[in-house]
Amino acid sequence: MTGPKTTLGRLAGAAFAALAATAGAASAQPLTVVELFTSQGCSSCPPANANLIKVKDQPGVLALSFNVTYWDYLGWKDTFGRQEFTQRQVNYEPLLGHDGPFTPQVVVNGSADAVGAKPGEIQNLIAQSLINKGGRTKGPDVALAGGKVSIGAGKAPGGAADVWLVRYRRGVVEVPVARGENTGRTLPHANVVHSLQRLGRWNGQATTLPLPAAGGGLSTAVLVQTPGGGPILAAAAN
Repeated sequence: MTGPKTTLGRLAGAAFAALAATAGAASAQPLTVVELFTSQGCSSCPPANANLIKVKDQPGVLALSFNVTYWDYLGWKDTFGRQEFTQRQVNYEPLLGHDGPFTPQVVVNGSADAVGAKPGEIQNLIAQSLINKGGRTKGPDVALAGGKVSIGAGKAPGGAADVWLVRYRRGVVEVPVARGENTGRTLPHANVVHSLQRLGRWNGQATTLPLPAAGGGLSTAVLVQTPGGGPILAAAAN
């Protein structure tokens, strides 16, 4: 039989555990989104691919490989390349201070970039993004559950933000390249994006959007982003 003091002790312990869990959830860091624009037809890209692999499992980091299409003319059609990924990179360039797209290019949180091929270069961008978060607009809470995307209330710079659905293959896949600049090489890719779709808009009010079911074993990420290639305000992944 349990006595009153034992019962009170257990209740207090349960309350403390609940409080600790709540505090842990409240202090969880938002995701740092690392996008690598790469191509199987680019001889400079393999080192950046390798660097992305090194950070893909880092807590608090969402690493994504977007394969572009503008090097296909060199003799090898990128097996993951899509025109919408190329357009996403093109949209970034004016605000990042570039005349046009190039590979490899790493973009972190939609607001800072580097080539990403040097050792530690991607990690340095991630570290800098964590330092800069204090000066950034706090993004909304984002949750994926029950076939829906739930976005909390907050401030939407400019009045609205785009909500992007990203489907990607979690892990590393190796692709043998038979032609082009990387002829004869087998190139590893991390967290390859297979599709990109705009789900809707977020105007600062709490919003719920339907989340289409993922197929083919793909993972899901949702990005809330300033339109026109601006900063990513918030992200969630499953």
